Amino acid sequence: MTKKQKSVLCRIIITFCLFIGLLIGEYAGIFEKIGKEWVSVLFCLIPYLLIGYDIIWKAARNISRGQVFDENFLMMIATFGAFFAGEYPEAVAVMLFYQTGELFQSYAVGKSRRAISDMMDICPEYANLEKDGTLIQVDPDEVEAGDMIVVKPGERVPLDGVVVEGKSLLDTTALTGESVPRSVAEGSEIISGCINGNGTLRVRVTKAFENSTVAKILELVENAENKKAKTENFISRFAKYYTPVVTISAVLLALIPPLVTGGDFMEWIQKACIFLVVSCPCALVISVPLGFFGGIGAASKIGVLVKGSNYLEAMAEVSTIVFDKTGTLTKGEFKVSEVLPQTCKAEDLLELAAHGEAYSTHPIAQALREAYNRPPVLERVTNAEEIPGQGIRVLVDGKELLLGNEKLMAENGICYSPCEKNGTVVYVASEGVFAGSIVISDTVKEGAKEAIARMRQAGMKRFVMLTGDRKKAADMVAQELSLDEVHAELLPGDKVALLEQLLEKQKGKEKLAFVGDGINDAPVLTRADVGIAMGSMGSDAAIEAADIVLMDDAVEKIAAVTGISRRTLRIVKQNIIFALAVKALVLLLGALGMATMWEAVFADVGVSVIAIMNSMRIMKGK
Repeated sequence: MTKKQKSVLCRIIITFCLFIGLLIGEYAGIFEKIGKEWVSVLFCLIPYLLIGYDIIWKAARNISRGQVFDENFLMMIATFGAFFAGEYPEAVAVMLFYQTGELFQSYAVGKSRRAISDMMDICPEYANLEKDGTLIQVDPDEVEAGDMIVVKPGERVPLDGVVVEGKSLLDTTALTGESVPRSVAEGSEIISGCINGNGTLRVRVTKAFENSTVAKILELVENAENKKAKTENFISRFAKYYTPVVTISAVLLALIPPLVTGGDFMEWIQKACIFLVVSCPCALVISVPLGFFGGIGAASKIGVLVKGSNYLEAMAEVSTIVFDKTGTLTKGEFKVSEVLPQTCKAEDLLELAAHGEAYSTHPIAQALREAYNRPPVLERVTNAEEIPGQGIRVLVDGKELLLGNEKLMAENGICYSPCEKNGTVVYVASEGVFAGSIVISDTVKEGAKEAIARMRQAGMKRFVMLTGDRKKAADMVAQELSLDEVHAELLPGDKVALLEQLLEKQKGKEKLAFVGDGINDAPVLTRADVGIAMGSMGSDAAIEAADIVLMDDAVEKIAAVTGISRRTLRIVKQNIIFALAVKALVLLLGALGMATMWEAVFADVGVSVIAIMNSMRIMKGK
């Protein structure tokens, strides 16, 4: 509990004790025996000011700034009216229970924030920079890409990089929500924010701090609160017009009936005060944002970053999931499975392919270089030209080399032998003559099939896969995962066009989510109703374009975040319906003269506390 919360709690306890004494004195008739009205007013004014001075101050300050209509103003007017009508204990009760509700709200928001602030704690305080054979502790901002740093056991990894020396286990809990440590050794890529285990690591930095994983996560978390859900925006607009209408209605209720019917002014002023207290929109204004904030916090606990409550709300309405294949449903760890030479030896075919892909960073190019098992001689390679959706044209030793798919062979008039093997096939042609083909295999991610099954159970209706890979390899993955639709051999622009068609079929009735990890997925992620990116291995462009980021690339967490979003929306709707129903009932009873200020206090503060406690359930959901 914070210092401010302790102070409020202390005031509540003292006021409650004085309030109990006040009630005892009133029911015992002590004030009547004294016979002095001002004595009872004084005894009520002390606890009233003790518990309500800050509310009166806020209301007065907001009025001076032109911001008249808010819950502080309603509380002030209602309690002033209660004093004017001689209902002194009721005035104290309104302030006391209102502050109790505010304390509950503060505690609930703090609890929701803690799950997100745990993620904010991933920010490293320093980096051990290796310079001239010595270690210097510097701010992570001062380290540049290419510098060498040392991460000692128990320290937080300050920057993204590649392990050059050492072996250890990394605790990734703060980033991914997973408790199982990740083993790293020489050549392993590591990301900032993890905690080093039992070994010392020498790391070559690959990104400056402002571009690191930690910096991007912090930016996403800080911006999440600014993107409100439709329900939140509606409640904000509702409260903006609702409060002045309520205030004007209360004034009319206090004045018109006694003027028209000749009734008692004090009686109608009391009814107007009851009307004001009942009508206060605290339960809605507090519980709805708190519910969405709790949902974002619950998602962060399992390693899923939601960039705003609007995306959490949209996720609850998703019925169609569109996946990229490589790196999303499959591991993206390509390995050469077969070499099928046609006019040369297998070793020569691999040598040509490795040199042809010498400058490429594509996973397939890396697989070809690994299979060659020797570094390509870059001086032999010139004029490399990438042909989108087909492959690459390059000069190796001055001879034209083509590497790619069937389209590339057909476009250049190469007479080739089609390969029917399972996997991605790279056809190789040298100087217009077909040299052979190389089969590269990628395997489906562990848990991907179970993830699809869980998403079906969660109510997802359609599963679609888009890929630039050849149709046979795509069909094999789609069959293994029981997907409903597959579109293969696509160019990056084709993916956007296909997504547009799928969105058109939805007709705005239900939402569509796209899951991807590559640079070429960024346009599709932006266009989808909800873009979901792989945060651990995904490209910066994909993470930037996405609305939701899976920090550990676990596809099964899509089902989990869907469950959280639907649970959040369900609880938010429960709060809205409950608050409006109770308030309508007490307003009706008040109009009939059957509700007192006590019922009004429950209809306001009691409903707020119940709604807040209901919102806190989101954090406890599994």
